[in-house]
Amino acid sequence: MLTTFLATLTPMLTLFFCMAIGYIACKTKILPENAGKVMAKMETWIFFPALSFITMARNCTVERIGTHAVNIVLSGFLVALALTVSMLLSRFFAKKDAPDRGVYLYALAFANSGYIGDPLVLSLFGELALSYYKLFCLPISITIYTWGISVLVPNNGEKKNPLKKLLNAPTVALLLGIATGLTGLGALLPAPLVGTLDSLRACMGPVGMLLAGFTVARYSMKRMLTNKRVYAASLLRLIVIPVLILSALFGIKELLSLVLGTAIGATPLFLAFFALAAPLGLNTVIFPEAFGGDPETGAGMTVISHTLCVLTIPLLFAAMVAIFGPFTI
Repeated sequence: MLTTFLATLTPMLTLFFCMAIGYIACKTKILPENAGKVMAKMETWIFFPALSFITMARNCTVERIGTHAVNIVLSGFLVALALTVSMLLSRFFAKKDAPDRGVYLYALAFANSGYIGDPLVLSLFGELALSYYKLFCLPISITIYTWGISVLVPNNGEKKNPLKKLLNAPTVALLLGIATGLTGLGALLPAPLVGTLDSLRACMGPVGMLLAGFTVARYSMKRMLTNKRVYAASLLRLIVIPVLILSALFGIKELLSLVLGTAIGATPLFLAFFALAAPLGLNTVIFPEAFGGDPETGAGMTVISHTLCVLTIPLLFAAMVAIFGPFTI
């Protein structure tokens, strides 16, 4: 348990330091007032598309999808369960027409499966486990880059075609990445292009946390830290929802084992754990900020959930190991 705790703490502290720098930069006015919008635009139009394209171009191949078919099917069930839970619970936090309804919808559906899940899996189990995890998260990523972004982009009082909200830079990059991977062109991408995309992708987490810190500094820390709805949503995100969905996935896994006539191990459950138990992601800050919405609720949940998960992730993972045994590929 101590090893898990320490391995989790390192990548989280790195992101925390970035957030603290953004906070200080705003408070000391080192950066101009519009820096938040500039960073949000860079995330939306440059870093996020680079991440979605190169991830799919590398991992979304016919061979890998075939090899990991069962895991991907279970991930699809995870997405369906997560969306159902989110739509049921979000109504208790915000009314349908409330400006922050989309933030709660997204927060209760998706955790930071990338920038917390990725380094955590890599540091604990290595590259092979990370490749399994990335493929497991394909349905999650597709839903995040489509439905997830659409609920975070504010309408600003206007009635818009939902399809137009889906046609954003990360979604287009995602679709191009899928096409590139499935056609085998991902392996033929020029090295300078791959290097450029990897460099841009690496900026997503640090710049996103700088933006979170910059955004947090513009609001009352006392008001954010005393918002009971944010604490309730964070605890649901970190503890209740992972336990509920993992329990349901266990039942689905056992049913699939009976139907297929072959035993399915606990690997997909562990992969689901890292995707579900992570804290709230940065999109609830980035996209409202980029499109003229109010990122305060998302910023509050980012601060609180990233703090609480220092304890919740190691404790839940220890429980997983006690129930299912060590995680092996």
